[in-house]
Amino acid sequence: MTDSADTIMRPHISVVVPCFGCTGTLKPLHERLTAVLERLTERHEIVFVDDRGPQDQWPVLSEIAARDNRVRIVRMSRNFGQQIAITAGLSECSGDYAVVMDCDLQDPPEFIPDLWRAAQKGFDIVYASRYLGDPAGRRMANRLYFWVMNVVVGYKADPGLGSFSLLSRQVINAYLRFEEQERHYLFILRWLGFDSVTLSYERNARTVGSSSYTLKTLLSHSIQGFFFQSTAPLLWILWLGLVSAGGSVALGIFFLVNAVFGNPPEGFTALITVNLMIGSVLLTCVGGLGLYVSRIFEIVKGRPLYVVDRSAPPKE
Repeated sequence: MTDSADTIMRPHISVVVPCFGCTGTLKPLHERLTAVLERLTERHEIVFVDDRGPQDQWPVLSEIAARDNRVRIVRMSRNFGQQIAITAGLSECSGDYAVVMDCDLQDPPEFIPDLWRAAQKGFDIVYASRYLGDPAGRRMANRLYFWVMNVVVGYKADPGLGSFSLLSRQVINAYLRFEEQERHYLFILRWLGFDSVTLSYERNARTVGSSSYTLKTLLSHSIQGFFFQSTAPLLWILWLGLVSAGGSVALGIFFLVNAVFGNPPEGFTALITVNLMIGSVLLTCVGGLGLYVSRIFEIVKGRPLYVVDRSAPPKE
């Protein structure tokens, strides 16, 4: 009887919103989400995950939750990053479907009905491919990143994809089985498979605040994506070593022949050049291997993915 009652009361759709540095957009986002969701179904919920950014978002989220009993708020014990915050939100939500979106209003809530209609056709994952909204330099870097991903690890993806997406309960449950600390939302979904479709939408320009992704964090996230997705970089490191070894042998033969039959190069220019080349290759290879070893180290420690400070209403 309890299982039946839980099924009846379960929301049709949950919206998971990781929050970081978006205090000024939270109330407008809640208003627009509520207006959209009420037209779709009465059985819905919104899960805000406070990822402990530079601004104290908890008072604003608490005020929203006090006025709307369909809102659930979760506060992390510290900043764990967007990927972990998404995981925490999916773990807390209870809907048959879940929409994941950013808190900065660049992803328009009014596009959710399009995702919902696609899901009703039987798709377990509905991706949203964005165009416009981001600076030209950011879009170009994003396209370059996915092109390199395709070349290096064979990952073919739309460079316009972001976290804005809809997942079925089956996908949510499968996603939550992943235990990696270093994770990438889109790469996990791709690995899971399931029936999916991609819709295009116009992303809004940011009007409040600035992106929390600096050049440093973007580069870090990109590197994590490479090493999370595949062990292919290890093969590339091997090939780099083999090519460098072949080049070193060829240079050695050239300098030997030149020393015996020709004019040997003056000084140590050639020797220093070769040593620098080999040293650079060795450092690159050791660094790549070190990244894999560091991930093994993180896994064997067995630490939890995240820690929740508090939630409202408390989870039963």
